[in-house]
Parts: sequence; C-alpha cells; structure tokens
Amino acid sequence: MGITEGKIYKAIPCIMGEINAVGKNKKNQQQGFMYRGIDDVMNAINPALVKNNVFIVPEVIEQSREERQTSKGGSLIYSVCRMKFRFCADDGSSVEAVTIGEGMDSGDKATNKAMAVAFKYACFQVFCIPTEEMKDPDAETPEPSSSAVQRNKNKAVEAGTKPAAGSAPQGQETVNNHIDVTKVNALRDKAMRKGVSEGSILEHYGVEAFRNMDFEMWNNAMQLLDRYKDVA
Repeated sequence: MGITEGKIYKAIPCIMGEINAVGKNKKNQQQGFMYRGIDDVMNAINPALVKNNVFIVPEVIEQSREERQTSKGGSLIYSVCRMKFRFCADDGSSVEAVTIGEGMDSGDKATNKAMAVAFKYACFQVFCIPTEEMKDPDAETPEPSSSAVQRNKNKAVEAGTKPAAGSAPQGQETVNNHIDVTKVNALRDKAMRKGVSEGSILEHYGVEAFRNMDFEMWNNAMQLLDRYKDVA
C-alpha cells in the first residue's frame, strides 16, 4: 500500500466536511474565562468518525511531572505529556499526529488534563475544525487595526510625509507588540498561585505561548486572575 493510499486519506476530508464549528461555549466558574471543552470536541467529531469508520488510538510518548508550591505553601502538580494519536480506517491505513498537552492540578488530575488538551488540539489540527461559523467575507469591512495605523504612520515618517487622513493622533495609537520576558514570568507565576493552567489561558486568548500575547491580553489576564484567591 502506497504512502497516500488507503481509506484514511479519503475519510479525513469527509470528516472535515461533516464537523460543525466548535466555539468557546463553556465557562470556567472559578476563573470566569470561556473555553472549548474536550466534551465539545468529542461530541462534534464522534458522529463523523462513526459514519466514516475511523477511530483514534492514543499513545503517551513522553511525560514529565513537576511539583510546584503555591505562595501559601500548597502543592500543585504540573504535567506535560507528549502524545501520539493514530487515526485509523477499517482497511488498516492510518495517519499519525503528535501534540503536547500541559495540565496543572492540586489533586490527581494533572495528567488527565494534559492528555485531554493534547487530544483536543490533535483533533483541531488534523480535521481543521472551525472555531466559529463561517461568515461571508463581503458581509462587513473591518476597520484597520491600531497596529496597521501605526505602521502606516511609521512609513509616512520614513518617507518624510504626513500621516494619512484618519490615522490616530500622536500619543493615542496602540501598538500590539508582544510582551517581554518579565511580563511572561509575572503571568506564569500568578497563574500558578491561582491554580490556573497555562493551557487554559492560552486557549482563552487564542495564542500558542505567553510570549505571543500583546499587552492588552496580558493586562486583561492579570486582572482576571486577581479576582480569585490563591490556591491553598
């Protein structure tokens, strides 16, 4: 059987076409953020998997566990799992995906959370699950972002011309630069004190790492975390 032969290569595009959007419909009652739950993903993909005779086999390739201490002397277990998922069809053909999940818990659920996160993102990436309903691109014309306004102003300055009409006045523009390592560490430390996993924060803001957050995201996350007590 050739590398691109087998039912799995036909089944996956069919599954992609049958999965509806999975939005951030769940709310974490402790931290107040919205998220896409593992149950939402399973409920979305299960009918399409069954219809196309595809099943998924998980395998933990590597795991690391670390015990961290909160500011009040409590303990948090931080687990990272490198997972391989094999997507199999009924003729024996398969494809594999490797993802990493992170989980933090004060009890015995850190590894479960890490495995669930890894599975969720494997499914999102293999099946390209939409995160919101598709919109007609002609339905609306978005306003230029503040970053774009700033770039246009910079280009105008370099060219020795005045900023284009409609650009923000001096001192009012906001440039969404990524946060520095000091802010990254501050957010990571506060999340650990509050017992909030890094993965849940990253998912909430739609970024792959804290270093990809801009100042507005970081400031909002810090304010949300301030509402909750430190983990005992």
